[in-house]
Amino acid sequence: MNDDNIEILFAEDSVDDALLTLRALKKSGLSNKILHVKDGAEALDFLSSKGNYLNQTPPEHLKLVLLDLKMPKVSGLEVLIKLKSNPIFKSIPVVILTSSKEDPDIKECYAQGANSYIVKPVDSDNFFQTIKNLSLYWMISNQPPQ
Repeated sequence: MNDDNIEILFAEDSVDDALLTLRALKKSGLSNKILHVKDGAEALDFLSSKGNYLNQTPPEHLKLVLLDLKMPKVSGLEVLIKLKSNPIFKSIPVVILTSSKEDPDIKECYAQGANSYIVKPVDSDNFFQTIKNLSLYWMISNQPPQ
């Protein structure tokens, strides 16, 4: 895959959750290029053009980051903190997409600059509708700074 035009970075360690999310995004009519990474370390490598992404140009077309909170190697919270502390990526919307309903997690993510915090619905119909609404809002309705 050509990583130069990635518009959505999706970090999710659960294969099942990733497949459901990607399927829901596709069914919602989203045509943006999505890169799915399996942990926070890989997300940071992509953002900084390191590791497997060493020979790519920096991700200048990135429009949205979807982050699972509880991931191996580097947590979604750590990725969020690094994103929001970098002037290049600070204005890119970050949506936490997680199974954690814990109030301290929610508060900390918003304190660190998350733009949205969504608890993954257990029911597949609700999950598909949530992902569809998420993609329509962030990729079509939302107006980012130019």
